[in-house]
Amino acid sequence: MIHLLKEVARGKRGARDLSYDEALSAAELILTGTATPAQTGAFLAAERLKEESLDELQAFVQVCRRYARRERIFPDGLDCASPYDGRRKTFMATFPAAFLLSAAGQPVTLHGCASLPPKRGIVLQDLFTEAGMSMKELTREDFIKAARESGVLYADSEQWCPPLQQIRPLREELDMRTIFNTVEKLVDYGHSSSIVFGIFHGTVFDRLSRLLVQLGYRNALIIQGQEGSEDLHIHRPTRMYSVNDGTASLTTVDPELLGLETAVPEIEWTAELQLRTAEEVLQGGGHMAFYNQTLLNSAVRLQLTGAVDSVEEGVYTCKSLLDSGAAWQTYQAWRHSLLAPAGSGYDTR
Repeated sequence: MIHLLKEVARGKRGARDLSYDEALSAAELILTGTATPAQTGAFLAAERLKEESLDELQAFVQVCRRYARRERIFPDGLDCASPYDGRRKTFMATFPAAFLLSAAGQPVTLHGCASLPPKRGIVLQDLFTEAGMSMKELTREDFIKAARESGVLYADSEQWCPPLQQIRPLREELDMRTIFNTVEKLVDYGHSSSIVFGIFHGTVFDRLSRLLVQLGYRNALIIQGQEGSEDLHIHRPTRMYSVNDGTASLTTVDPELLGLETAVPEIEWTAELQLRTAEEVLQGGGHMAFYNQTLLNSAVRLQLTGAVDSVEEGVYTCKSLLDSGAAWQTYQAWRHSLLAPAGSGYDTR
C-alpha cells in the first residue's frame, strides 16, 4: 500500500493516476482492511485532491462488486442511484417515482445506508424509519421478498456489501467526499441493465458516461439534478447525458415544454415531511410541484428503458397510474411486506 500511496500523493505536479491493475490492488487492500486506517485515510485524501481517474473508479467498483451480495431479481431493472449523503433542501422524488415506475411495469432497485459525509442529509432509510420499519430487524431476505411482491428492491449497502460498513468510521472521521461517494452508487445490487445517476458538476459528464459504458449498462442517464441527485428539476431545465448502447449524447429536459414547470416552495425538510409528501403524491395529490416532479422523473426513466417512446407518453402513462391509485397500491404492497416481519403496529391502510 505504501508504494501505491506514494504514487497518488506526490503533490500537485508529481502525483499520477494509478493503472487499472494498481487501482484494483489499492481497492483490495482498503476493502479487506489490509491497509491501515492511516494509509487508507491518506489514500482517500490524496485521490480527492488529484481527482479519480476512469480506471481508478472502475477498479474500485469492481472490487466492491466482488465483495457484495448481489441478486438477479429483475432482468430488465432500473437502478436509481441516489446520493448516500442524502438531501437537505429538496424533495426526494426518486422515492415515489420508484413505485410509480413499478406500477408501469418497470422494476426498480433503490439502495443506500445511514447518512454519510459530506452532506449528512436525509436518506431513504430515514423515510423507512418514519414509515415504522426497523432497519436493524429487517434482513436481505425481507427486502427481496418485498421486491418480488412489489417490483421495488431496496438494498442496504452496508448489509449487502460488508466492506462498506467497515470503512464507515474512517469516512465519518475524514468528513469529506471520497472516491466511495461515487463508487458505492455503482455496486449494482440488482444486476440492473439501466441506471439513473446524479452528478453535481457538469465537468464529469464525459468521464462518468465512459465509466457506465465500461461497467456494462445498456442504458443510462447521468443527470445534473437537484443537490447532485438523479432527480430532474421541475422549476427549470435539467442537463443530462443519455447513454444508449455505448453512445452518449448531451440533452436538456425542459419541464415548461411539457406543461409541468412549477415553482417550488421553500421548505424545511424533515424525514417525516419527505415521507408524508411522497405518500400524498402516490395517492394522486399533494403539492403540484412535487406531483409534477414525480411525473417528470418517472416519465424520463420510462423512456430511458424503452417502456414508452417519448417523455410525453411517459407523462400521460404515469399520470393515469397516480390518479387511479395503482402507484399507491404498489407502495402499499411493498410497505406491508416490510412491516409484517417486525409485527409493526403502523397503520397500513
